[in-house]
Amino acid sequence: MSFSLELPPTFAQRLADADRGLAGMWLCSGSTVNAEIAAGSGLDWVLIDGEHAPLSLESIQTQLQILAAYPATPVVRVPVNNEVIIKQYLDLGAQNLLVPMVNSGEDAAAAVRAVRYPPAGVRGVGAALSRGGRWNRVDSYLKRANDELVSLFVQIESADAVDNVEAIVNTDGVDGIFIGPSDLAASMGFIGQQTHPDVLAGVRSAIAAARAAGKPVGINAFDQQVALGYLDDGMDFILVAADVSLLARASEKLADTFIHKRVGSAGQGERASY
Repeated sequence: MSFSLELPPTFAQRLADADRGLAGMWLCSGSTVNAEIAAGSGLDWVLIDGEHAPLSLESIQTQLQILAAYPATPVVRVPVNNEVIIKQYLDLGAQNLLVPMVNSGEDAAAAVRAVRYPPAGVRGVGAALSRGGRWNRVDSYLKRANDELVSLFVQIESADAVDNVEAIVNTDGVDGIFIGPSDLAASMGFIGQQTHPDVLAGVRSAIAAARAAGKPVGINAFDQQVALGYLDDGMDFILVAADVSLLARASEKLADTFIHKRVGSAGQGERASY
């Protein structure tokens, strides 16, 4: 080969080398400008959300191309634990995948098979045609992808997942787990109550299982004080905001400052005199 490329370290490799918890944010809008702003912010990582956001394969690939110029590590969440979809995400250049709704050891093993080439898995071979292997410009991509060029994280976000978390986190090929308190609360009958004692007990159980397995564990926490507490307690990685939530809260603050408070101070909507 006359020209070769090296891929950046995976998220699993970054976590292994880190001496603190890695902080990141969601990218849900599909905006390439938002992606570039977030990637250059100084945050450690960003999560492109293919599950709840209206993102096409092409949109995700474009965001990854933009993020490649910045130090933040991109992780991409697939919409479902499906070998065809996972193959497409890997081929478009997602090195680090987060698979949602992994509820058992069998689910975890299926995700591992989907990200690995045969004989260890079922990933279809298309490196010459896709950005994942940089169109065959990454030396020995097919031989190296399974062990060093792709990392896999799975979500613990249901009561069943908590019950089976030891089997999930000990599945060979799962590089770490990410806890989703919102869906976990909903599955336990406490929708919208992420701090319910039973939900917090489930979170602690998942963290303990990851610690016992020697694998990194992350969590979603938009409350800054809660997030800081998790990091102080040794959480390996965390998501603390989303591009859409930041815009929503900041625009509401603007409306409160420049409309609601001024209308109230002027007296039932009367224009203030100067």
